[in-house]
Amino acid sequence: MPDNSPAYRIFSIVNHIFLLVISLLCVLPIIHILAVSLSGKSPAAANLVGLWPIDFTFDAYKKTFGNDNFLHALFVSAERTLLGTLIGMALVFLAAYPLSKEQHTFRGRSVYAWYFIFTMLFSGGMVPGYILITKLGLLNSIWALILPGAVNVWLMILMLNFFRTVPKELEEAAMIDGASHYRILLSVFLPVSMPAVATLALFTMVGHWNSWFDGMLYMTNHANYPLATLLQTIVQQDYTKLNVRPEELENIAQRTVKSAQLFIGALPILTVYPFLQKYFVKGIVLGSVKE
Repeated sequence: MPDNSPAYRIFSIVNHIFLLVISLLCVLPIIHILAVSLSGKSPAAANLVGLWPIDFTFDAYKKTFGNDNFLHALFVSAERTLLGTLIGMALVFLAAYPLSKEQHTFRGRSVYAWYFIFTMLFSGGMVPGYILITKLGLLNSIWALILPGAVNVWLMILMLNFFRTVPKELEEAAMIDGASHYRILLSVFLPVSMPAVATLALFTMVGHWNSWFDGMLYMTNHANYPLATLLQTIVQQDYTKLNVRPEELENIAQRTVKSAQLFIGALPILTVYPFLQKYFVKGIVLGSVKE
């Protein structure tokens, strides 16, 4: 279809309108939460706040950042996301490289590949997983949030497919120069794989930052909750675990405090995503087709 044809123009206009509507549906709830968090007690409690704050105040944020439980949960989530992303990407990278080779190059490749795929289809279950974490002494530890999901098989498959698109001539030239597999992985595959690495790192970061159920499962002490688990208790309006006394909320509506904490919880990912966006589409597309 020619770019200057009437049908193409109509399609382009409809497509832009559709994307604009979808974008607004994603952005407006965040703006609403921000507006509620910056509003006074009465309009927030009466559900009068739309997309603009009423009786503008920072009281909810002062109360939030004055809450030791919230700050500790924020630190736990930041630590989990950083360590989980580094460890997860390292393991995915190391697993995807040998599995991207042909059968005649890496004998037994299919056996290892199906071993990983099997874990995608079947799992031990919640109770055996909890017993294992308990027996390993990881309960109430940051490693209980990181190690069980350290190897994401789905991301490994995406990285594997991306490695298969890397020209073999690059690897062969490095081998002729005497480079080992580790040197080839770090000096050849890593630099050309940065779009895929950034994309998968974003997936891993979002997964760790938003994960709340494992925190509730493996953290028997609510003081060790990651932020997502703490926010889940906020959504359920269980303030007994938040170290917030009712008398402290006399001048602040619970809805404003909840909105402030939800917005702060979403802010890190919203901040990081624009810097990785240019790699995002490219990384997905490059690893999607094997010639």
